[in-house]
Amino acid sequence: SQSQSQSQSQSQSQSQSQSQSQSLRFHELLLRSEILDHFMQVKFNSTKRYALEGCESLLISFDVAFEQAALNGTTDIIISMPHRGRLNFLTELLDFPLVALFAKVKGRSELPINAIGTGDVLLHLAHSTTLNYHNHSLNVSLLHNPSHLEASNSVALGKARARKAIDPNSNPLAILVHGDAAIIGQGVVAETLQLSQLKGYSTQGSIHIIANNQLGFTTDSFDGRSSRYASDLAKAIDAPLIHVNADSPEDVAFATLVALKYRNQFSKDVVIDIIGYRRHGHNEMDEPSFTQPLMYNLIHSQSTVATQYSQKLINQQILTQQKLDQLKQKYSQRCEQAYIESDNYNTPDTVHLHQKWKGLIQPDDMTKLINTGISIDRLIEIGKASVKYSDLNIHRRLDQYFVKPRLTRLESGTGLDWPTAEALAVGSLLQEGYNIRLSGQDVSRGTFSHRHFVFFDQATGKPQIPLNSLALNNQSTLQVCNSPLSEFAAMGFDYGYSIESPKILAIWEAQFGDFFNGAQIIIDQFIASGEDKWLRQSGIVLLLPHGYIGAGPEHSSCRIERFLQLCNADLGLSGKNIGDKNVNMQVINPSTPANYFHALRRQMIRPYRKPLIVIAPKTLLRSTQAISSLAEMGPNTHFQPIISDTQTNATKVTRVIFCSGKIYYDLAQKREKENRFDTAIIRLEEICPFPYAQLQSELTKYSNNNNNVKLYWVQEEHANMGCWSFIEPRFGRITNKKLNYIGRDVLGPAATGLASVHEEEIQKFMNDAFTL
Repeated sequence: SQSQSQSQSQSQSQSQSQSQSQSLRFHELLLRSEILDHFMQVKFNSTKRYALEGCESLLISFDVAFEQAALNGTTDIIISMPHRGRLNFLTELLDFPLVALFAKVKGRSELPINAIGTGDVLLHLAHSTTLNYHNHSLNVSLLHNPSHLEASNSVALGKARARKAIDPNSNPLAILVHGDAAIIGQGVVAETLQLSQLKGYSTQGSIHIIANNQLGFTTDSFDGRSSRYASDLAKAIDAPLIHVNADSPEDVAFATLVALKYRNQFSKDVVIDIIGYRRHGHNEMDEPSFTQPLMYNLIHSQSTVATQYSQKLINQQILTQQKLDQLKQKYSQRCEQAYIESDNYNTPDTVHLHQKWKGLIQPDDMTKLINTGISIDRLIEIGKASVKYSDLNIHRRLDQYFVKPRLTRLESGTGLDWPTAEALAVGSLLQEGYNIRLSGQDVSRGTFSHRHFVFFDQATGKPQIPLNSLALNNQSTLQVCNSPLSEFAAMGFDYGYSIESPKILAIWEAQFGDFFNGAQIIIDQFIASGEDKWLRQSGIVLLLPHGYIGAGPEHSSCRIERFLQLCNADLGLSGKNIGDKNVNMQVINPSTPANYFHALRRQMIRPYRKPLIVIAPKTLLRSTQAISSLAEMGPNTHFQPIISDTQTNATKVTRVIFCSGKIYYDLAQKREKENRFDTAIIRLEEICPFPYAQLQSELTKYSNNNNNVKLYWVQEEHANMGCWSFIEPRFGRITNKKLNYIGRDVLGPAATGLASVHEEEIQKFMNDAFTL
């Protein structure tokens, strides 16, 4: 009929109009990206910008993904991306001001004037913005990245997972961008892929986009991988692999639509492999023809994708040459204006500690003591709740040796062990509305079968987390996640989780302390330096079981010295007053359950977030000596950076031993046995920030003993390990007295593998502690 014909005609006209509008949108992105690269090449020809030239269609993939995600109800997109094309993406899609970009290239800081930090290089810039597609808002965050390729992948996943945990009504999506050489070459990618379908890590599917240059720095693909395609690693999780030509923008858009639909329907990962090229070398000053002459003969003879697409639209009469010239002039003038304004640009304060982080500060004194104790009645309530279960047939040994003893100790108010103190801290924070995530290998039970946050029904295997009964009106929850046998991706995930909100306490526990070294990149590039570089605070806690008990080179040391070396603790070398007022991370070696309790609560209660490295015990977990009372966690109590000696008369002391951690109990036992109460033993519970003021106070107690008091540092680690190299120069800033070292001699491995040598070493340094 005539009406049907008119309707079809209108529909076709509307579809054609939408298609033309989309083509012009694609063209705009390609042209703006190319003009930006050409402009920067002229104005900043010695700057490495790692341009998108040769793979500009990546921007189209992002744009289509954003549009479809917004229409499908996605609320947030978290993006991990390496350096290639990052500047183009920031300015052309994420509303990052061109003036801010040029200011950074000219040497101005990207940090607000009043913020404390070092900043980072140009290619690590990040940005968050709210985009609007067809009246649908979409929050998009591009995470900071280090130059360690693929390291930020699991960070993005952790942040996306945390977004959902904090706001159950949100619908986040993680997009991970890879290079073709990095996705197949960096082992963390395989670790990250394995997280995709795990209960404790899933984000309901991620989109992976490979910006495929067919080249890694100067390495050809046939030298860089054994598989045919760069994407083949994702076959391990049965992810669909979509290969598409970067010179065909419409095909890239269609591939992205297919990927989004698959992810939304099946909640699984999918990979888009955009196969393009790199018009220049690894950077704009590199000469690629040294190593790939044939490839670059082809590349240099090929028109850019923007040029090709412009001509295509002109041929289709969607675009005219006059309009194209006008657009080029408009985009060039945009760059020129931003370049002029960049000389006086300063980053606004609104980019730092705002929105969810509003009210937090960068501390001016981290040594201030704050009360973290709670009422005795509340401690008892939490302790009882931590072992209260319903409709569960728990293991009889667990009931006999774990549940009943805890209840007995709570009733007496004394003899509280390490696991109880941990449960009391976690339970109290849940009551106060904090979300807590504990993850790592075997964390639900604990490596040493000490924690038991999760009870399992012996008939059905059904799990139950008693502490979640304390959650505050569904605003808080305790997640206990046994991780895969991975450190790099798993720790990165938890770091990402921690930076989403100050209401999150993320705890990663190593099976044994030295296993952290599989995640060294996360520690170096994110945990130890993330706030200085990017102003991103994190309250992540690393629990690292440590202690020399004859277990050999592995399983003995968590390498305290490495963490202390990463700390920016003050040495007073600049002539200013000494004192660690604002360090990048804290390192503690608590010797009592109460101090551990206070350390965990302090993480959330202070008005700032700092990573906390806990030198965690092994033998002390069940020690009858390392116990605390409810009173030590009660009102008006706090973390103690130093624990004084209360067993000696200061006026009669001739020897003062300083130590840290479990060795205190060995020293105290020997002092008792040999009746050597002329020796005081002082415990350093917090190594960084270094407790200068408290130490000076302790030394004053023994300053009137005719100057005969000798000072010793005793540690069980070898001389080139442990705290000694950190402690010794700092003692020299507060006293003229020599601090003598007692401990094991230097060694390459962390410990001897011979039990007999281990025992000889202990006997020697324990005797030396009271005789040298």
